[in-house]
Amino acid sequence: MKTKFTKYSAGGLIAAAAVIGMTAVAFAADAPPPPKPNPGDVAWMLTSTLLVLMMSIPGLALFYGGLVRSKNMLSVLTQVFMIVSLVGILWALFGYSIALGGGGNAYLGDFSKAFLVGITPDSTVSTFTPGTVSA
Repeated sequence: MKTKFTKYSAGGLIAAAAVIGMTAVAFAADAPPPPKPNPGDVAWMLTSTLLVLMMSIPGLALFYGGLVRSKNMLSVLTQVFMIVSLVGILWALFGYSIALGGGGNAYLGDFSKAFLVGITPDSTVSTFTPGTVSA
C-alpha cells in the first residue's frame, strides 16, 4: 500500500523541523555566569555579626553578673565569654551544615558540610531573594 503525501503531513514535517531547530539553538546558548554575592549584603552581614557579638558578651555578662555577688563577677564574665566562644566553634563545625546543608528536609539540612567540608572562598548559598546569593 502506497501512502499519500498530503499537505497535512508536510505541515507536520515543517513543525517538527522547527522544533528540532529551536532546541539546537537552546542547547547552543552559553550558560549564564554564576551569580556573585552583593558586596553591600556581605558588608552588612559582617557588621551586624560584629554588633551582635559586641552586645552579647558584655550584655550577658552584666546581666548574669547582676544576679550574683560582686566577688563572683569575674567568674561569670569568664563563663559567658567561654560559652560564646564555644558556640562559635560549634557553629563552624556542625551548625552551618545543619542550617545550610543541601539535603535533609525543608527545615533542617544534613551533615554533608560538617566541619566546613567543601566550603571554599568561592562558595555561595542562595538567599530568599531570587537571583541573589550570599558568600
